[in-house]
Amino acid sequence: MPMQEAVEQYQKALKLGRKCYKDAVAHGSYPYLPALDDCIVGPSLAGTTDLGVLELPMEMVVGTRTDARKNAFAANFMPLLEPDTEFAAKWIRLCDAHLGDEGIKEPIRCVEYLGRFYVQEGNKRLSVLKSFQAATVPAYVTRMLPPWSPEPEIVAYYEFLRFYDCAHIYRVHFDQPGQYRKLQAALGLEEDYVWSEEERLDFLAAFTRFQAAYERVRRQEERLTTSDALLVWLKVYPFQALKDMNDGELDKSLEAVWPDVVSAAQPDPIAVDTVPAEPDNKGIMGLLFGKPRPSHLQVAFVYSHAPDMSNWVRGHDLGRKYLEAVMEDKVTIKTYWPQGEEDSDEAMMEQAIAQGAQVLFSTAPQQIGACRKMAALYPEVKILNCSLFMPYTGVRTYYSRIYEAKFLSGVVAGSLCRGEEIGYIASSPVFGVPASINAFALGAGLTCPGARIRLRWSCCEPEALERFNAEGVKLVSNRDVPTPAQYQAKWGLSRLREDGSREPLISPFWNWGIFYEQVVGSILDGGWDMAGSHGRPQAINYWWGIQTGVVGVRCAPALPEGCRRLVEILERDIAAGELDPFRRVIRDNTGVERSDGERWFSPEEILKMDWLCEGVEGELPSFDTLIPAAQEMVRLQGVYREDIPPRKEGVVL
Repeated sequence: MPMQEAVEQYQKALKLGRKCYKDAVAHGSYPYLPALDDCIVGPSLAGTTDLGVLELPMEMVVGTRTDARKNAFAANFMPLLEPDTEFAAKWIRLCDAHLGDEGIKEPIRCVEYLGRFYVQEGNKRLSVLKSFQAATVPAYVTRMLPPWSPEPEIVAYYEFLRFYDCAHIYRVHFDQPGQYRKLQAALGLEEDYVWSEEERLDFLAAFTRFQAAYERVRRQEERLTTSDALLVWLKVYPFQALKDMNDGELDKSLEAVWPDVVSAAQPDPIAVDTVPAEPDNKGIMGLLFGKPRPSHLQVAFVYSHAPDMSNWVRGHDLGRKYLEAVMEDKVTIKTYWPQGEEDSDEAMMEQAIAQGAQVLFSTAPQQIGACRKMAALYPEVKILNCSLFMPYTGVRTYYSRIYEAKFLSGVVAGSLCRGEEIGYIASSPVFGVPASINAFALGAGLTCPGARIRLRWSCCEPEALERFNAEGVKLVSNRDVPTPAQYQAKWGLSRLREDGSREPLISPFWNWGIFYEQVVGSILDGGWDMAGSHGRPQAINYWWGIQTGVVGVRCAPALPEGCRRLVEILERDIAAGELDPFRRVIRDNTGVERSDGERWFSPEEILKMDWLCEGVEGELPSFDTLIPAAQEMVRLQGVYREDIPPRKEGVVL
């Protein structure tokens, strides 16, 4: 009887193999098992290591060592040859043994290359086990080590080797650098922490639960691995939840972050919107998705500090008051800020949503974590956070192209510097700040060729302005004015007077009220659903400039009339799209050409600038030189945030 079952099992496996083959041919993909010898190109291996017998996850055995059996197996390891062949007879005998008392016990032999396994001996044994949907297979494993190279896949693999030495786990696989240490940090572990056997088994049990949920929830076309999806999930939920949630709760939690999972698999997960979306005048989105337009909105502003305690928050609160004034019949607004230690960002946002908020604005990048949790729990609420270049689909982020206004400040500085050195105080090396420094330097070079900009960072040197004063640097560009109606000597571009005080000249400013009016208006007129509509989930980052009125410059009375007139002309040209500060020949301060002057930098290229223009004396500060308050911001928004060692909490395994 077992032999008859083995024959029937071969027929089932053959059917699966032929289906796999036909589907692959129909889609233009390779229908057979990949052979490792055909995959390895370039220089010889860096070495080999015997790993002994391991229990391999079936899904990680992806091919064969050579193509000797190429025509015998489809890409899913199921057979392709007729039942009357010698190959089929051997397969059936192995299957019969598997169904008997002893089963298939002898380990197969595999080679591991870049974290995947290729069968050297035992293809039919593996095929039989796979036909019964076995989860693992025992195998003698030899690791083949590729030569080191800076290619992301090779860098990620060498990071895996360090992770394997600590955890002895193969089921976690990442193709991009930095992910293994992020996983270690998410689990509360140092990068070189050696796992105990109990911790390893505990993690694998939780990983298996997550993998099962991922298979239940995932769409067939999604390419993100289980490991990548887990890392996305762990940014919102704690690891302990994998043990505490039942299957239904786990599926629901994965569904909540599913747009982020899909977005993470895209080559361009972030859509940068540089102008407001057009209103949906024809009601297309409503017709397509059945979304009725609201006539009135409950809006919440959640601040990190009281407005009278922070110039930054005060600027946003003035924007809130503007919104309330211009749309008083269409919005009801409530504000929230900490009254005590118990008022965390999450608690305030929960309170706002419980009180009916349909739109929630948060004004500090440090609030992004709380925003993500609220977005997963309350997907019907529109949540925005004032930050830059965040890859989260459930939270829209917003900032301004302040570099356009910095360019105008640089033009003024160059026209007044009389060949002297110009001081510049930058905040911290976060997205957009190097672009502002460079735009200022290019503006100064426009009116004073060869202008020299001496750079200092307030994130490293809080008393930078006082040092410039002591050194007699007459023109200094400091931080920008948070509101259009405000200027002080310490803000913007100023000139050192004879008595040692500073005379304000020109300052960039933010006008957040314009932004809030536009965004709330877009929700009311349907433009919200039109923004970033590229046919797939993407994180939407608003990055508006002078054209929208969200950014501007304020000229002080002391500014000469000629400078004022030049600023007006250039500001009008930027608003009309006729002038781009970066469309010119640009070299960095190491002499490397960054632009030949014939192309436009994309918004992403400007945001992610991590170099400084010719004429700027200074460099981006390293993470370990920043004051503690700045390190938190740079972790979230730094141009080199992916290279910062992740911060871990307590051990959660």
